[in-house]
Amino acid sequence: MVTGDDGYFPESIAAGYDRSSASMFTPEALDPAVDLLAGLAGEGPAVEFGIGTGRVALPLVARGVGVHGIDLSRAMVGRLRAKPGGDRIPVTIGDFATARADGAGGFSLAYLVFNTINNLTSQDAQVDCFRNAAAHLAPGGTFVIEVGVPELRLLPYGQEAVPFQAGDARWAFDRYDVATQAMSSNYFTVDPETGQGTLRSIPFRYVWPSELDLMARIAGLRLRERWEGWTREPFTSESRKHVSVWEKAAD
Repeated sequence: MVTGDDGYFPESIAAGYDRSSASMFTPEALDPAVDLLAGLAGEGPAVEFGIGTGRVALPLVARGVGVHGIDLSRAMVGRLRAKPGGDRIPVTIGDFATARADGAGGFSLAYLVFNTINNLTSQDAQVDCFRNAAAHLAPGGTFVIEVGVPELRLLPYGQEAVPFQAGDARWAFDRYDVATQAMSSNYFTVDPETGQGTLRSIPFRYVWPSELDLMARIAGLRLRERWEGWTREPFTSESRKHVSVWEKAAD
C-alpha cells in the first residue's frame, strides 16, 4: 500500500483532492451517508478508517458524533486540520489495516467509505482491516464499508482496461488482472500550454461482496444489512456499488 511516508496521497494529491472529488461533497451525495452513519453510531464514538480531508468526519461531528480518524497520509490530515473544527478531531497516523486508535474496543461504529478498502492491495491486508475494525468495536458495534462492485462485465474477453473518463486534456481507465484481483486506476493528463503529458497510476485490489462477508466472519463479525447505496435502495445483481453493515456480537 505504501510508496512513501504519505502512501499514494502526498501533498501534490492532497492539495487538489477536495476539488477533484467535488461531486462527493455535495449535499445530495454526503447527507444520506452522514444520516445513516449517525444513526448507526448513536451516542458514539466512531472511528473512520482513511479519514482523509474530513469529508465525512466533519459533518458527522457536527451531528454530535465523536469521531477518531486513522490515516496514513499526513498531507491529507493536514488538509483536515486546516478546516474549521478539523484540529479538534483526533487522528492516528498509520495504516488502517493495523493501526489502533485510542479507545480501541469502545467504539460503536467503524466505517470506511468511497472504495477505500481497495487501497489495501492484498487479501491479507483486507482481512487484517476487518480484524482491526472488530478490535475497535464494542460488543454490538457495527462496521460499514462503501465500495464498488467489480465491473468485470464491462471487460470483454481478452481486454484488460475499461475507460471511465475522456476529455480534451484528461483520460482515465481502470486496468484489471482477473487472476490476482489486482487493478489500477490510471490518469493521463496533457498540459494544454506545453503539450506535455503526465501519467498517474494508483494500485488497488478489487473485492467481491461475498468475499467481504467471509473476511467479516474471520474477524468475528456478521452481515446485518447490505444496500445499493446510502439511501438504502435494495442491493441487486445490477447494483454497481454497495453499502454493507457488519455487526460485532453483543456479549
